[in-house]
Amino acid sequence: MNINNLICIDLDLSSMEGFRKFISAWLYKGEQFTLLVDPGPLSTMPKLCEAVRSEGVKKIDYILLTHIHIDHAGGTGALLQEFPEAIVICHPDGIRHMIAPQKLWEGSRSVLGALAEAYGEIIAVPADRIRFEDTVGDTGIKVFQTPGHAQHHCCYLLDDLLFAGEVAGVRSDVPGGIYMRPATPPRFILDVAQGSIDKVIALAPSYMAFGHYGLVDNAMEHLQIARKQLQIWVKGAAITAGLENDKREDALIQWLLAHDSNYANFSALPADIQARERYFFGNTLRGMSEYVDGLPDEERHALLIA
Repeated sequence: MNINNLICIDLDLSSMEGFRKFISAWLYKGEQFTLLVDPGPLSTMPKLCEAVRSEGVKKIDYILLTHIHIDHAGGTGALLQEFPEAIVICHPDGIRHMIAPQKLWEGSRSVLGALAEAYGEIIAVPADRIRFEDTVGDTGIKVFQTPGHAQHHCCYLLDDLLFAGEVAGVRSDVPGGIYMRPATPPRFILDVAQGSIDKVIALAPSYMAFGHYGLVDNAMEHLQIARKQLQIWVKGAAITAGLENDKREDALIQWLLAHDSNYANFSALPADIQARERYFFGNTLRGMSEYVDGLPDEERHALLIA
């Protein structure tokens, strides 16, 4: 694997505030194969196809989906219309939704509203072009099922490069450090999410390509941060349990700014990206709060003293 053959294609959504340096696809041009990870939503397909063709790519062998959320996979069917030879690799639980995406589209519209419309409709993937494999063809890429952010989440290991999707949440570079936030929409289960992080930690990757956002050459450090963040945020959700929703969100933000040094870098983000991250905080909180509020009293109390 030559890391210089890896290209990040930004799929900025100019119609939405702060949606830059956030959504991206990863193109890898190997000597024996070309693959693309997470093609993004339908509305950015023209941008993606232009970027891929500008790299001299005439054929994509594999499209790897880390999960089937609309911002990662919504445009897959449209991409196949441009590169019909490609095989899509997807978590087994996601395949039927990509073949018949109406329910997935309706769910996206229900949860995301105007944002789903900005992403665009989900185009069906032909049944004979999508599958799950433990190893991707003859590429040597290993596939790992990593539920947590979503039940249908996978990570892909190419030598010492991990295509991580959102197993470690969301990150942004800031002056002198990094900003990170867990991505835990409902249905979040702490043991499941931490188990998936532990699974990829055991692989000891050197490089990691985030779904949101960027390539890092200290993958293990980021994975350890992500694992610790889950513990911190669950504790914060337990401490703020019982507050009304609006008050709980504000209280948790203030608690995290004091207890999570990576999330505390929120103030170093540009104003528009702060607005985007504030929007998605509510989704993370919903997953955390539903998990914590559903615990037996003794387990919730144990979180407070952890």
